[in-house]
Amino acid sequence: AGVVQDAEEAVKLYRQAAEQGLAEAQLALGNSYAHGEGGLAQNDEEAARLYRQAADQGYAAGQHALGDSYALGKGVPPDWTRAVKLFKQAAEQGLADGQYTIGDIYMTGNGSAHDEEKAARLFTKAAKQGLAVAQYALGSCFEYGAGVVQDEEEALKLYMQAAEQGLVMAQYALGRCYELGTGVVQDEDAAVKLYRQAAEQGLAKAQHALGRRYESGTGIAKDFAAAARLYRLAADQGFACSQYAIGSYCMLGRGVTHDVTEAARYFRLSADQGD
Repeated sequence: AGVVQDAEEAVKLYRQAAEQGLAEAQLALGNSYAHGEGGLAQNDEEAARLYRQAADQGYAAGQHALGDSYALGKGVPPDWTRAVKLFKQAAEQGLADGQYTIGDIYMTGNGSAHDEEKAARLFTKAAKQGLAVAQYALGSCFEYGAGVVQDEEEALKLYMQAAEQGLVMAQYALGRCYELGTGVVQDEDAAVKLYRQAAEQGLAKAQHALGRRYESGTGIAKDFAAAARLYRLAADQGFACSQYAIGSYCMLGRGVTHDVTEAARYFRLSADQGD
């Protein structure tokens, strides 16, 4: 109850400050509407209105939030061109989220010319500010030589920084580095630990990777039942490799009850994805 009261009190204070034109409060109140927090009904239109007020004052975080609204069509009609413009305005002011977002746009070529070098430069700026997703993205650039000279040890360092902040994709990527010996001495125990961290957060490919460890008994005691449980978790998220794996387990009765019907269902799901 105390937490709810605190959240409701915070919303009251945000509203008072927002009505006086404080951009930070307009953003905070907009976020409260976006997430339905502090006793407010979830309202994307009101969130976008408040983000616009903050953005119109040149507040970088407000520009980025309004850009997200346009990108996702939340509370405003979808408008990718306007979203990119707002993201660029935020990035030019040095907002790490804006730098990462524009970097990702350059990397994917979605709404801009594909330019890996520009992407890597922007990821670098955001990573230096400690943004975990930018550290992960820059690590990927160094691992594969995208926009930078390939450097597996630098990739490993960046994945570590992001993983320490709890970024699930970085935990998985770091686990893969330890499994394969990418930029580091191969260490199956470390790989299992990191795959487990990511799997427990629900990342399907980490669940599959940990399932493979249990299946092979690499870095952990062999356990077909544990492998089956993990394959099923990933399969039910639509991960094709796990759909095939749990289908095989059902067909063979390995770690699960023999069930031809269930096996056929998973094989069909995997085949529908071309696997």
